Amino acid sequence: MADIHSFESLAAVDGEGIRFDIFFTGCPLKCVYCHNPDTRFGSGKDYTAEEVFNKAKRFKPYFRNGGGVTFSGGEPLLNAEFINELAPMLESENIGCCIDTSGSVKLNDSVKKAIDGADMVILDLKFHNPESYKKYTGGEFENFIETGDYCTKTGKRLWLRTVIVPGINDTKEDIDRYALLAKRFNFEKYELLPFHTMGFFKYENLGIENPLEGTPPLSPEKLTELRDYLNSII
Repeated sequence: MADIHSFESLAAVDGEGIRFDIFFTGCPLKCVYCHNPDTRFGSGKDYTAEEVFNKAKRFKPYFRNGGGVTFSGGEPLLNAEFINELAPMLESENIGCCIDTSGSVKLNDSVKKAIDGADMVILDLKFHNPESYKKYTGGEFENFIETGDYCTKTGKRLWLRTVIVPGINDTKEDIDRYALLAKRFNFEKYELLPFHTMGFFKYENLGIENPLEGTPPLSPEKLTELRDYLNSII
């Protein structure tokens, strides 16, 4: 049984092809730019692995060109045992799965098994040093490093993602440091994503502080500039 916040069918940005996204509740981090703060709390509904499997397999006809299920959140690897129960059911229907993770969970045997069973991992490279990581996420940088190293050591297909926030990590010097860290891992793709304010209303609805209230979204021009720069050095 797992507490699941929501599902998104026919998603197209969280892995290859068309995806069925499963958003778990719960996260060990408190990222200042979190756009899903509602997933931090037990605000979802309990599902068994079989119930989720029955939902996912309805979309099998759309899972062409590498499509499948993406485990997201919140932090999906807090539910590694549930993923390990569900993954063989998906495999029985030739449905692949992707784990979209912050790498914030300690790399125990259940987490390793979940990673081993996934077709690929999308790993959030949030900050490039322990101090910034702690300051802006509240998490442990070493857990992220261990997760990335494990994916590289085991030959797991790996995508990296970084959210770029105005005034926090939006300089070419930052991109230099991100690129240096990224080269530690064997990745296929590295995406820069723009900070946006579309989730600000959730903080107000939840009655919790929004650490970046008043911060503007990243401009398309700045994102293009930094993406081009990253591609020139990676």
